[in-house]
Amino acid sequence: MTLRVIGTGFGRTGTDSLREALNLLGFGPCHHMYEVIANEEQKRLWRAFVQGAPLGWEALFAGYGSCVDWPSAYYWRELVEFYPDAKVVLTYRTAESWWQSFEKTIVAGIQTSVEPESLGIALIRDKVFGGRLADRDHAIALYEENVKAVRATVPPERLLVHNLGDGWEPLCAHLGVPVPAQPYPSRNNAKEFQDANLNKSPPTK
Repeated sequence: MTLRVIGTGFGRTGTDSLREALNLLGFGPCHHMYEVIANEEQKRLWRAFVQGAPLGWEALFAGYGSCVDWPSAYYWRELVEFYPDAKVVLTYRTAESWWQSFEKTIVAGIQTSVEPESLGIALIRDKVFGGRLADRDHAIALYEENVKAVRATVPPERLLVHNLGDGWEPLCAHLGVPVPAQPYPSRNNAKEFQDANLNKSPPTK
């Protein structure tokens, strides 16, 4: 199995809904931070990789047909080049809307994490945001920079900018598959994120 769809959007841009959508459309299993959290082997591999272990993409994504969200979204440039036939999806919402959701969920979770080796700390806080996770202006600037970089790098015929709320039609057209009869998934809003992680070590997504 090889990656057929690569997500390049930051967490909290509808990545979990896209994960479920890709699974339903036959492009799964879809790799997402939840896969890392739920799978000890994935957790071990990604922690080692972020710390510099020479692991290949085939090892990190063995058994997966697509990837969205962090950790993979941080490495989208390398993945887009390594999997030249994969379609690319940039999940998008306005920067201010993204920050409001991101601050309530991922920022709050990482800041209260009790895991010193958390992938959220090592990758999201330190690599993606350069240690300035809670700095609103800095985070928004990096968010906007990522959006511009994806648009500038990925050829238009290979890229779909999937706005929050766009639903099935543009995604299915981009992937060349029929539109399902069921509603587009709506998963992991801020309240669900907080409820799911109450009394637990907070995840990163």
